[in-house]
Amino acid sequence: MEPERRGLRKGGDSKESESWKRHIILQLKSRDSKQKSRFQDLIRSYVNLLERCSQKAFITKGILSATRPLLLPSSEDALSSLKTSTGELAYKVVELQQQIKIKEALLDKQHARLSEMENELGVVQLEQGRLQGSVAEVQERNQLLKSEYDALLEYYQNTDTVYRKEKLYGSELLEDMIRWKQQAAARMNSRNERRVRAREAGLHKKLEVAANKKLDIDEAPQSASLPSSPLSKRSESGERLERSHGRLFRSASATSPRILNSLRDLFERKRRGNSVCSLEEDLYTPLGICLAARVPAKAIYSVDAHEQGINAVRFSPRSALLATGGTDRVIKIWDIKAGVLQNRGTLDGSNEGITSIEFDSTGTRILAASYDKSALFWRLDDCVPKFTLTGHSRKVTAARFKCNLKQVVTGSADRTVKIWDLHRAACIQTIEVLSYCSDVVCSEYYIISGHYDRKIRFWDSRAASCTQEVPLQGRVTSLDISPNHRELLSCSRDECLQLVDLRMSNTRMVFRAEGFKCGSDSTKAIFSPDGCYLAAGSADGAVYVWNVSSGELETRLSDMHRCSITAVAWSMSGEYVVSVDKSRRAILWSDV
Repeated sequence: MEPERRGLRKGGDSKESESWKRHIILQLKSRDSKQKSRFQDLIRSYVNLLERCSQKAFITKGILSATRPLLLPSSEDALSSLKTSTGELAYKVVELQQQIKIKEALLDKQHARLSEMENELGVVQLEQGRLQGSVAEVQERNQLLKSEYDALLEYYQNTDTVYRKEKLYGSELLEDMIRWKQQAAARMNSRNERRVRAREAGLHKKLEVAANKKLDIDEAPQSASLPSSPLSKRSESGERLERSHGRLFRSASATSPRILNSLRDLFERKRRGNSVCSLEEDLYTPLGICLAARVPAKAIYSVDAHEQGINAVRFSPRSALLATGGTDRVIKIWDIKAGVLQNRGTLDGSNEGITSIEFDSTGTRILAASYDKSALFWRLDDCVPKFTLTGHSRKVTAARFKCNLKQVVTGSADRTVKIWDLHRAACIQTIEVLSYCSDVVCSEYYIISGHYDRKIRFWDSRAASCTQEVPLQGRVTSLDISPNHRELLSCSRDECLQLVDLRMSNTRMVFRAEGFKCGSDSTKAIFSPDGCYLAAGSADGAVYVWNVSSGELETRLSDMHRCSITAVAWSMSGEYVVSVDKSRRAILWSDV
């Protein structure tokens, strides 16, 4: 018990400041007092028994020494009884000692467990201190983050306020701009109407003079075509001028210089204004004439026309201008003078590369397709697009004027062909064409599209339905329609060109040549302006020209391009051919 007290006293002295230790000490003391009170009676009884035993032993020793000779038998009985009582007491003492040892072992175990708990408590206290430090750090970081969040929230609120003000200001500016544009458009329309009325009056007088004018010609033209005019009337002598839109003059009698000069005097005039709405002017513009195209024989001029590769090239119907478009996002206009390409200007506005170019029949407007999912419309007297046709979800691969010049057809990689109204600059019809569309051509009622699924499809634009499919052996890269609108030329990745008879809708002739190979999925092949020849560029940098009548290769123009040719163009006069390639070079070819 004494070691236990010392242990408790030592523990109490070292940890008096901690309440839980004091509580344990108090419990131990209470248990000690309870157990000690139980053993006090045993200890006192044991001491009394020892004293009595010692007294009895002393008395017995004296009695035995005094009365040994006389009372031997009786003394033996007393001794035996004394031994009996002493043994019982000793047995009880032994039992009590064993119980004391057991209690001391239990107490030692309790002390060991108490020390273990103290050690664990120390470790837990250290961990608690560490966690409290971590909590303090986290709280400090949270406070910093909260301060930053409050600052960002305040900045956002201020920025949002500024944004709303700017948005309101922008909407006001847009409304003002729309109002100004409407007023400017009204003024422009008024001026155009006055010009048209004045032109109609002048044209009416000229038509009357021309109708009364007598011409001496040996053979009268049987089908001379004049541009259709809503203003032409019957002449006083009853003669009537025939009108049509889609054909070039081809008969020798119709191309008499005296007739042509008379017609030119009637219809040539200086174009004024920038409005795209006065489409009536186009009806009176003379068309280009080609009696016979000449097969080019040599390169007469070479120029790096763009900063990057060139994708498209096109001559104007009057053969005076050439347009090229490339991946540098611009269209460049060129004059051909004395066998030299002279840069006349640049048309900007596209956000990505140009994929195709087409002039209208007047040669004053340009339509281009672009990689930026749109088609753009320019007038040559303005370098900024008049408007942009947007609505496709992927790049626009082709854009063409319809025969009436009031509508435009575009083909796209998004597997659609769209028809647009130029008056409203809006899509009026969308045709699902089932496959990637690489090129389109148009007639009055039909749209013809070429596709990556190796098919040419004929669409009725009035019903948006496919009327016929012509299968090929390779991906279609380009389409072109003959000047007489009777034959369709296709170029495909099976390294050949094919003619399709539009009257029979079947393949008429296949054109191949050793070494000819399509360099890309957008390689362009074309008719000559008289329809007698075909021209296409090859991956080996050569221009191949075939004769339509014989089907044989007419010539191969090489040694000028360094890489694959993407497109070729043939002037309406039949005198020049221009080829362009991916390395930004343009080559002018001629027969002299």
